[in-house]
Amino acid sequence: MNITGLSGKSGTGKSYVATELSKRLGVDAIIDDGLLIAGGRIVAGESAKKQSTRIGAVRTAVFQKEENAREVMLAIEKLKPSHILILGTSDEMINIIAERLSLPEPDEIIHIEDVTTEKERELASKRRHQSGMHTIPAPTLQVKKQFSGYLIDPKRSFRKKENQTKTVIRPTYSYLGSYEISDKIIGQIVEHEVSITPGCGELIFATSINGNDGMYIRAIINAERGTKMRKAAESLQKRISGAVAHMTAFNVLGVEVEIRGYVKATPKY
Repeated sequence: MNITGLSGKSGTGKSYVATELSKRLGVDAIIDDGLLIAGGRIVAGESAKKQSTRIGAVRTAVFQKEENAREVMLAIEKLKPSHILILGTSDEMINIIAERLSLPEPDEIIHIEDVTTEKERELASKRRHQSGMHTIPAPTLQVKKQFSGYLIDPKRSFRKKENQTKTVIRPTYSYLGSYEISDKIIGQIVEHEVSITPGCGELIFATSINGNDGMYIRAIINAERGTKMRKAAESLQKRISGAVAHMTAFNVLGVEVEIRGYVKATPKY
């Protein structure tokens, strides 16, 4: 098994260039911030970017949590990659990660200055320190479930081109703080979807429950008289799920629609 390290200070763009560098080197798997990424997906691990403090993020990134280290080691044993790229903020950190995961010492450690220009590093640093933006070298649709609510600019993130190799998120420990969506905002989105969904008359009440993996939404409505209730409810579920995911970047785990009563039918535009 070949081990290559990619070393560079925090915010210099290591995760951003990791995918392209992996292709160039013939790397099968990437270890970045506590995650094992292979085949364009997160295979195992716990991301440092989900920790609430910087100290917690560092501990996770160097696999101080036994359960995280064990999970990644088992995944590596199962996958049997021939070449692994380890990302770290220093040569020492890369060696520590390799040791914690019982991997061979790196055959080579590449420094970020060797593969990026000064202008690229300055841009990466600006994105990090001014906007709290971090990159994960995995596609958005695969990252979405584990990072519900962390995505930046969801409309841009879900474009086909941007969804292929990397995802931009904002961790809780960013100086910008945590990211929350109030029930009022969810209610407004749900109300709009009710207003344009055939068979659905009016919204009575909407609420949401946030969890680590995503959000559950409940909507109580009055349906239009003469409508096929099941068809209308299923259509509304899909519309709400898609709209909330698109507008907020939260992973919608489920939408419950309860039809409480009926109202006079009105045209939908």
